[in-house]
Amino acid sequence: MQEFTYKLMENGTYCVSGYQGDEAEVTIPDTYNEIPVTVLFDQLFAGHAEITSVRIPETVTDLGEFLFDGCVNLHHLDLPAGLTSLWGYTFARCGLEEIILPDKLASLPPFAFKDCKQLKRVVCGKGMKKIYAWVFGGCDQLKELNFGPNVQISPEAFQTKVLNT
Repeated sequence: MQEFTYKLMENGTYCVSGYQGDEAEVTIPDTYNEIPVTVLFDQLFAGHAEITSVRIPETVTDLGEFLFDGCVNLHHLDLPAGLTSLWGYTFARCGLEEIILPDKLASLPPFAFKDCKQLKRVVCGKGMKKIYAWVFGGCDQLKELNFGPNVQISPEAFQTKVLNT
């Protein structure tokens, strides 16, 4: 079973705003009411440990906060070529071992891959310009990060943020 809920965006496209399901392989529809789906909203798949792969349509340009948080068995994910934006914690605590980022994605926001304990390899697309602080904090297995010559990387990109108490 896979059920999605949608919200019409101001730009006339749809956002997937809710998900109910229990399948290992998830396929997100390209359209809703014949209108493109462009955004996957915050926490859409958070805590769905049963998910092993997600098919994201090429129409999607934005991935929300905590989108795959806690998807510990998510091992396969092909990102759409048109993806331009990730929000914070998008892949936090998920099971990805490798990810190839598309050319249109220009930055990695703070905490994007926080505590991805299995992440070993990240390949940035040609459009990558900035990798912010704490993006890879807690990614203990990360051995390979490929990026172009003009990418600005925060000195704290691989650190875990410690809050003062």
